[in-house]
Amino acid sequence: MKKLIISIVLILPVLAFSQEEAKFYIQFNNVTLKDAFEVIEDVYDVRFSYQDAIIANTTINLTKEKRSLSQLLRTVEAKTGLSFELVVNRYIIVNQARDEVYIQELDKIILNSYLTKGISKQKDASFKIDPRSLGILPGLTEPDVLESIQLLPGVVSPNETASGFLVRGGHMDQNRLIWDGINMYHKGHLFGMISPFNPNATKAVTFINKGSHPRYGERASSVISMTTNTAIENDVKAQLGFNGINADAFVEVPIIKNKLGVQASLRSSYTNLYQSYTFDRLADKVFESTKIQNGDNPDNDFSFLDYNLKLNYKLNAKNSLYASMIAIDNTLDYTVNQSNTNESFNDQMSIKNTGYGLGWSTQWNTKLAQHTSAYFSDYKLNYNFITSENGTQVSDFEKRNIIFDSGISTELQQIINDNNIITLGYQYVVKDVAYAFLNTTNLQFILDEDKTVVRTHSLYGNYDYKNPKLFDLSFGLRATYFDELNAVRFEPRLLMYKQLFKNVKLQISGEIKNQIISEIDETIISDLSLENRLWRLANGNEFPIINSKQVSAGFIYTRNGWTLDVDNYYKTLDNITALSFGFLNPNGSQFNIGEQRIYGIDLFLRKRFNGFNSWVSYAFNNSESRYKNLNNEAFFTSRSNVIHAITASIGYKKSDFQVALAWRWQTGKPYTEATEATDGLEFNNGINTKRLPDYHRLDFSSTYRFKFSRDSKLRAKVGFSIRNIYNKTNLISREYLGNNDFNSEIEVIDKFSIGFTPNVMFRLYW
Repeated sequence: MKKLIISIVLILPVLAFSQEEAKFYIQFNNVTLKDAFEVIEDVYDVRFSYQDAIIANTTINLTKEKRSLSQLLRTVEAKTGLSFELVVNRYIIVNQARDEVYIQELDKIILNSYLTKGISKQKDASFKIDPRSLGILPGLTEPDVLESIQLLPGVVSPNETASGFLVRGGHMDQNRLIWDGINMYHKGHLFGMISPFNPNATKAVTFINKGSHPRYGERASSVISMTTNTAIENDVKAQLGFNGINADAFVEVPIIKNKLGVQASLRSSYTNLYQSYTFDRLADKVFESTKIQNGDNPDNDFSFLDYNLKLNYKLNAKNSLYASMIAIDNTLDYTVNQSNTNESFNDQMSIKNTGYGLGWSTQWNTKLAQHTSAYFSDYKLNYNFITSENGTQVSDFEKRNIIFDSGISTELQQIINDNNIITLGYQYVVKDVAYAFLNTTNLQFILDEDKTVVRTHSLYGNYDYKNPKLFDLSFGLRATYFDELNAVRFEPRLLMYKQLFKNVKLQISGEIKNQIISEIDETIISDLSLENRLWRLANGNEFPIINSKQVSAGFIYTRNGWTLDVDNYYKTLDNITALSFGFLNPNGSQFNIGEQRIYGIDLFLRKRFNGFNSWVSYAFNNSESRYKNLNNEAFFTSRSNVIHAITASIGYKKSDFQVALAWRWQTGKPYTEATEATDGLEFNNGINTKRLPDYHRLDFSSTYRFKFSRDSKLRAKVGFSIRNIYNKTNLISREYLGNNDFNSEIEVIDKFSIGFTPNVMFRLYW
């Protein structure tokens, strides 16, 4: 806490100055009003609130001139016929002439266009992402939901996948993924290389890395909540597109005007028909260091499919309902033949995650609202590694993982007055998780298995207090009873927001979280070694409930198009489990209970000028772990610890054309060094005492929107991207195979980053 206080106190005096009556040069040349508002927000440090329909299809021209905010607004009013209402000298309500529009919670957003248009930081410390209006991000032709999050400070992906990201030093399985209220467990197509959530079907994404609302439990690190459209469209809307990996379609159809609407999406790989250069580059990375890497069988199958369907029904002005479903399906069937030994190896894998959700929202009166929902999530992983000799099967290693997760919840929100809001809720969740490892040679025998059911009851409450003269405060408490574990956990949450000066805002947060479901490394290493992590539940013994505590403090500074966001945090994790390292003690391959402590700093700096958007993010993270019966129970560097990570980006937008470039650099992951000895490799230099080489790469993206004719509703978008422009070979992982017993020879497995990977995209909208 001393480091947190010192870093804030030292810099605040430098930032404390005013821009009263400030005048700035500003100019627009046939710019859409929406884009013009974004520029004005950055330059004058204000926020606009408006209905999209008011400014739709409106452009503005403005000669370059030095103007104050009031002078600028009068000029825009004269040119557009709109009217502006200034609230608390900062928030501007945009109205049509002679119309009055009431906008609630004008101060909800504190930073707009955080990385790019469509990403904002809220007063509750969460990030909101709107994939449909998301500006260009380097390396992406389309707004991949999980890849977009990885560009935010404090989020890194050491294994370079969409799903394998770490938030503030937490483990990958400590990130909770929610789709329309449904818990999701499968995180990536093509073994994590692509997000399984269609961005074109996603209306909004909320990312929370600190100070989360007490309605969110179950995970120790972060929350990624994705929602689809809840509005009923007046007209049919559709999209159709493809890129170097997959094709997809999305449609929204009103069935009964203002009453009933349906939306659906479908996305599928087309690798069985054609394997593009983009796919080949992803496959090279995924299958590196496996027999599949050298496979040459034209009948091999490596494909994915996802789709979702949603019904929105508005019963009346106060009641609305929805029914939503999502399905994710991944298939792998690869055979490798070795002619010199007459052996064949067949990897068969099926991963499916299907979810169903129901929701009802009602407005009992102007100040009391209620939302009730229920969900069911079904996750199944089935894997077989089959070995054959001379056409006869000789062994079959099987791996199974099944999750049935269901729950029901209800939440009431009471607005006491403009400055006080109370939220109360209840959740009941049942998790049924099982896994098994089987091996069949002559007879089938069980290598390892487990089946656990845990029922939880959670009560939570949250109090929001808002006082512009003092501070804004949000205090919550979550109490959970784990039935089968006979355990009770209390989770207080605190978030404080204070406008210190006109341009400086302070945020302080603290929270306690608990987690009962986590991933483990398989105890038997297969040749494939891809999906080698399985979900399991806490049982109160060798798998206790994980506990997380986090405090953070930071400030946000905005002025004249500049944005600086700095946040310090300290986090501890207790009761984490890990397999003891077999290469240190092959007889001791058992789970050990330990703890982790993390200190870090997240920094974000942005400047926008003349159509350019430039930003730099930096994350410092120091993470140490300690386990019973390992390393003399002394702390050692966590395996996932990336001390420094920097991303620098510059983008440019001109009308419907966008281009962006970004360079990423981060320190290499730590690893345990192996040394040559007479009997093979030995491990005598301690755990995680060495680091891989530093990682860096350069990414590029460009998109262009256009209409086929002036009067046509048909629009299109084309895009081109390159990952790793200079084809840097980055060593991202060093693992050891064959260390489960004394009789196996230990083999070093090095894995490298993705190489030069171009991608193209084309979409139609109508």
